[in-house]
Amino acid sequence: MHDFGVILEMTRLGMLTPSSNSILEPMTYAMLAGCETTSAHFSRFKVTEIALSEAAHGQFTDAPILAAADLLAHAKCDVIAWNGTSAGWLGFERDEALVAKIEAATGIRAVTCVLGYRDLFRAFSATRIGLVTPYTDDVQARIAANWGSEGFNCASERHCGLADNFSFAEVDEPTIERMIREAAAPGCDAVAIVCTNMRGAPVAARLESELGIPILDSVAVTLWAALKAAGAPTARYATWGRLFTV
Repeated sequence: MHDFGVILEMTRLGMLTPSSNSILEPMTYAMLAGCETTSAHFSRFKVTEIALSEAAHGQFTDAPILAAADLLAHAKCDVIAWNGTSAGWLGFERDEALVAKIEAATGIRAVTCVLGYRDLFRAFSATRIGLVTPYTDDVQARIAANWGSEGFNCASERHCGLADNFSFAEVDEPTIERMIREAAAPGCDAVAIVCTNMRGAPVAARLESELGIPILDSVAVTLWAALKAAGAPTARYATWGRLFTV
């Protein structure tokens, strides 16, 4: 007879993941390292391009997202998180509706990265935001307009001009560090690294105390939102940023 030891009570976090994303999974695992009671599980749907075209918008229709969410429900996840930033340019209301649909379809609490940003901006009383992304001019402008409509004004920004989702992962950390420093320079309340396929989390953790403002990476924001929704403690992850102390 095998002795498998004590079975720990687990918090299972389900993550909906863009298919061409290669950063958010290993980064999430890195942040959760050493925590034996929380696990992350991922389900993909097709996303290969970030643009304002009809074809690009079509990647974020409900059917494939809900199908991926249903697969996460098979693992009895405690929370399902949309670990992507599409509502940045499609509008907060898009994620509000998505959360309602996921919860209705699965019976599981749902959160999203972009709604997590909104909660954190409010928690930090941040109204002047430095926006850092890999995106194109028009996507960047749409994010700034959408966030501005909610009172989060884009005081400064830096972006790479890329549209291929896979290529975002190839932006190196020195480039991301430079972009953060430049975006923070005008005196922002916070810097947001908006993309779950950029290596922003380690850079944010390094620069936050030096720059004296919250630096909110999308992968970290999604993890924070999921942990909060699951009722799991977040302070143990504070080395990845002050958001985990909120």
